[in-house]
Amino acid sequence: MQRLQFALLASLLLLVLLLPGIRSTPTDQEVDIVHYQPEQVHLAFGDNLRDIVVTWSTRSSPNASVVKFSRNYLKDEPIVVNGTWQRFVDGGKKARTQYIHNVELKDLEPDTRYEYSCGSPLGWSAVFNFKTPPAGEKWSPSLAIFGDMGNENAQSMGRLQQDTERGMYDAIIHVGDFAYDMDTSNAAVGDAFMRQIESVAAYVPYMVCPGNHEEKYNFSNYRARFNMPGETDSLWYSFNLGPVHFVSFSTEVYYFLSYGFKLLTKQFEWLERDLAEANLPENRAKRPWIITYGHRPMYCSDDKEYDCNSQLETYIRQGLPMLKWFGLEDLFYKHGVDVEIFAHEHFYTRLWPIYDYKVYNGSAEAPYTNPKAPIQIITGSAGCKEEREPFSNDLPIWNAYHSNDYGYTRLKAHNGTHLHFEQVSDDQNGAIVDSFWVIKDKHGAYPSPQ
Repeated sequence: MQRLQFALLASLLLLVLLLPGIRSTPTDQEVDIVHYQPEQVHLAFGDNLRDIVVTWSTRSSPNASVVKFSRNYLKDEPIVVNGTWQRFVDGGKKARTQYIHNVELKDLEPDTRYEYSCGSPLGWSAVFNFKTPPAGEKWSPSLAIFGDMGNENAQSMGRLQQDTERGMYDAIIHVGDFAYDMDTSNAAVGDAFMRQIESVAAYVPYMVCPGNHEEKYNFSNYRARFNMPGETDSLWYSFNLGPVHFVSFSTEVYYFLSYGFKLLTKQFEWLERDLAEANLPENRAKRPWIITYGHRPMYCSDDKEYDCNSQLETYIRQGLPMLKWFGLEDLFYKHGVDVEIFAHEHFYTRLWPIYDYKVYNGSAEAPYTNPKAPIQIITGSAGCKEEREPFSNDLPIWNAYHSNDYGYTRLKAHNGTHLHFEQVSDDQNGAIVDSFWVIKDKHGAYPSPQ
């Protein structure tokens, strides 16, 4: 018996000693596949509408950034496009790392549906799809527009997902404030939001601008995660869609001057050039409408003193305090901007055409027909953990309509003379609580204010 026990013990000891040798060194294929799986997939327009940029994240250092796409992913031989990746380290205490991939699909056919997947030989995404816009300006784009959506209390998310599945939109515009906040919990909240919005943004170009909630670590999460047109870290850019020239800008360069005064001056100079070019007669003939979007509004209708008190001029409207430099209201008025879209306040407001606190309706009967000043919309009620904001008891004269239902805005640019807006209420099961037309027979600089 003792000999048998000794033999068993000796065999076990020998097995333990041999185990490290039995485990061969891992090959290149023996990796933790989970960390190479693409996530947070989203699209954006490239420098023109025939280019689509695909962006996604992985947890581990990749060996490639690849998109495979075709019109029919199962039947056609896919086209393979390689891109680039960058290592992003969050500024939080844990310095969490991820790898953000960008692949640009160039010279796509207009008005064409494509199917695609992204990843590398170590891991692939599901197969998504998108449709490129028609060529030229003579078509009618539809968009969903909103700001201030978190991954908690994202009331509008489900309805936006359904709308996207039905193919209702040619683009989505998110007017700042994501996740609440992207840097929270060492950027885990940002990751959760980007996984959540994937169900929309992987199918439709998701065009964005920064808000105050993206400020941490010099907007590092925002700059790394998004890839808008141009070379400005997605802080400001423009793109054309049908009869509309869209202009995105950062209101935050007016408020976080600790990151440098130069960003403010560079953006203002760029806005002057971009709007002057868009307002040239030959460009207005092709794309009559100019629509801007930025996060913080010039005017609003709640009781937050630091945003809305008329005695405390908003920096973006009149410019920096005392100096009055770099104000945008005069610039937008000078170049005939038609509609200005904002968020930040957690409600929806439609303003009468306004300039310098004065209402310039087209007429008493048809205020939005040939208006004599830009029309402003605030759409910051998509839903976040900070919930809603109440309106002032004494509403200003420029307030044409307001609602603090959770929801989002739809825009359809029918042609060069007619825009249609409507506000969707999630509180009322998708009911349209506001709807109006903007009609302009002539576009360009407004007459001198009286």
